Amino acid sequence: MTLSRRGVLGLAGAVGSAGAVAALGAAGTAGAAGTAGAAEVAGAARAAGTVGLAGAAGVAGAAGVAAPRPAGRVRTGFERLAADGYAVLAGQKVGVVTNPTGITADARHLVDVLHADERVDLVAVFGPEHGFRGTAQAGDSEGASRDPATGLPVYDTYDKSGQRLADVFTAAGIDTVVFDIQDVGARFYTYIWTLYDCMRAAALAGKAVVVLDRPNPVGGLRAAGPVLERPYASFVGREPIALAHGMTAAELARLFNGEFLAAGPAPAGPVRLTTVAMSGWRRGSLFGETGLPWVPPSPNMPTPDTALAYAGTCLFEGTNLSEGRGTTTPFEVVGAEGIDRRWAEAANALGLPGVWFREAYFTPTFSKHVGKVCGGVRLIVHDREAFDPVRAGIGLLVTARRVWNGFGWRADHWIDRLTGTDRVRRLVDAGAGVEEVAGDWAAGLARFEAVRARYLLYS
Repeated sequence: MTLSRRGVLGLAGAVGSAGAVAALGAAGTAGAAGTAGAAEVAGAARAAGTVGLAGAAGVAGAAGVAAPRPAGRVRTGFERLAADGYAVLAGQKVGVVTNPTGITADARHLVDVLHADERVDLVAVFGPEHGFRGTAQAGDSEGASRDPATGLPVYDTYDKSGQRLADVFTAAGIDTVVFDIQDVGARFYTYIWTLYDCMRAAALAGKAVVVLDRPNPVGGLRAAGPVLERPYASFVGREPIALAHGMTAAELARLFNGEFLAAGPAPAGPVRLTTVAMSGWRRGSLFGETGLPWVPPSPNMPTPDTALAYAGTCLFEGTNLSEGRGTTTPFEVVGAEGIDRRWAEAANALGLPGVWFREAYFTPTFSKHVGKVCGGVRLIVHDREAFDPVRAGIGLLVTARRVWNGFGWRADHWIDRLTGTDRVRRLVDAGAGVEEVAGDWAAGLARFEAVRARYLLYS
């Protein structure tokens, strides 16, 4: 079968009141001062302390930016930082928030690289959900420890925010928090909220934050899905952004600083933020086009294909169906005991663009329906440009409820936290179709898209 370049076989500025925000720009980034190479930007940063490439007041973003086509693989924010001799970290006691995804292009971990470099005073490591070494399952962490490779203390950030997390930064004796973790593009993937919590805590503790950018593995051409409503805020969504945000970590950091921290309650306010952009990344690129090695960001995110489906199928965490945890293809298969081929037939009858649904059977080794044969569907994405994972997830919810009389929501209405609203659940229960559910969030998504555009760094 021949697919287009975007096709997939299977799931195979200005610095203002929002705070001092600086970006070490890449080719293809744009701001009030235009574009600049790493050396030029680094020189300006050393001379003036801030760079007008990524201010909270706005970035040209995709519109009007004639970025060159990437030559070879993407260079991550860490690579750009290292190429500049770690200038933005000079004279600072540094703590790094990271996990197994914080690697170089040749698969060395950045903690090992920074610890061995006399130009960087690395004094602490901070682990998110799943831990610094990534061994913990969802909703857990590894706790505090000492890294056997470097001897550095490892602090646990999971389930900590506000003053409690600020106190951890103070106790660690750091001046600057560096964040480098691979995200997967969905609001309920918690690493972006670890970033948010670290930014707020750093503001409280008087620390600076440096965000080293990495690709959004599912691309960043558009946002999708409902925007979170504040009554449903939690660690799977702190602030009102779209379910599939279509942004990178550095872009989100700029948005958080400009839209939420700047308007937040005293004494926190905006943080002193530096974002180190990638070079060579385009918004339409999937992870397989970056030339970078994939490291699972969490135990149930084994491949970029998993990430492609995740924003839609993770919604089944809010139901009594398995979302494929405990299988070799989590989030690519969904099902439960008693479901048969009728679900796949109903889902395919929706005619959702870019995806086919295949009848599938699996036996989870842990999590929901452990040890039991589940019937369900496997997603096969055949056109990435057309595929909308959120609509696909809604389509599966709608059809599962219609064809399987055992369908049910989790008793705690976790689905409302995942979608960021109770309206999706209520509409599905009322028998609404995919287009009616999606139409309900359209106005809020359009408003978010307008805000999002001000903080984009790449074309």
